[in-house]
Amino acid sequence: MQISAALPDIEVAGRARGIPVDFHHAPSPAKPRKSATPEVWREYKEQQKICKISAVGASRLAELRKQVEDRKIICAVDGGFTNMEVFRSIPENTVIIGRIRKDASLFNVPEEPTGTSRGRKKYYGTPLPTPEQVRQDESVPWQKITAYAAGKLHEFDVKTMTPVRWKSTKSRDMLIVIIRPLAYRPRKGAKLLYRDPSYLICSDTQLSLEQMLQAYLWRWEIELNFRDEKSIIGVGEAQVRTSAAVQSVPSFIVASYAFLLLAAHSIKAKSTCLPSPKWYPNKPSGRCSTQNILSFFRSQSWGLNIDLNKSGFISKSSEMLPHFYSSNSPNSAICYASK
Repeated sequence: MQISAALPDIEVAGRARGIPVDFHHAPSPAKPRKSATPEVWREYKEQQKICKISAVGASRLAELRKQVEDRKIICAVDGGFTNMEVFRSIPENTVIIGRIRKDASLFNVPEEPTGTSRGRKKYYGTPLPTPEQVRQDESVPWQKITAYAAGKLHEFDVKTMTPVRWKSTKSRDMLIVIIRPLAYRPRKGAKLLYRDPSYLICSDTQLSLEQMLQAYLWRWEIELNFRDEKSIIGVGEAQVRTSAAVQSVPSFIVASYAFLLLAAHSIKAKSTCLPSPKWYPNKPSGRCSTQNILSFFRSQSWGLNIDLNKSGFISKSSEMLPHFYSSNSPNSAICYASK
């Protein structure tokens, strides 16, 4: 299980890059045989509860809260973490934003009891319409907010419901945000298509809609981290045998990947990375990819290792290219090597 932090881009408002800050080994317990004793099966059921991914996520978030005491944490999660396990154990000064079902059962905040009342305290008031019913209700107006996604700023139409109660959050007031589907064309001149609507739940009813939506859109960065870690960096490919190495080696690789991204951010790698090969399409890109960062790191590291003079640089294509890159075709080809 991984937690990534969004590192905002100072050049483009709303754009950010995901930096892994926590990587935890969370395997499922081994299922016993059918002939196992009842004690073994009871232990297996207990281990299932402890090793459940949402339970591990809640514990890692609490650990992160201890390490970052003076900052507000806004954590965007997917539907697998939008449940009772996470939302009933939210640490102080922490906001959780998740995806909720369109037919979720929502309730009003109960009225305060008058006089002397008996029995348990009421957590839920009268039932409310489902998020899908609110989306289709023309009497509820749409609001326009702007957020960065897919390489540019978009204008989103949203509806809100607050304060509401949800059974997975018990006594905590929640904010529900319904996002109208965005229209898009897969190619120029193609038929106009629409994406599916989104339904979000937020544990902070005072959080601004722009901040809430932008934080949730940044959640996609963790998917990009997973892709780079698996297909480029090689997490999970280490040939190790001991149980300690199985847990520590992937964490070490992810930590190295995080430091690589931070180093690229500190030197503004977008303006200093290697130029694209001639066979690449000449399309403007928003930022330097992980593959380009590795190529740039490779050119600098190998240039130092082969002891070439790097005090002079060429200015035709990039100020940071060493001599061996521009004068030796095999060396320059090796810099672009990829999996």
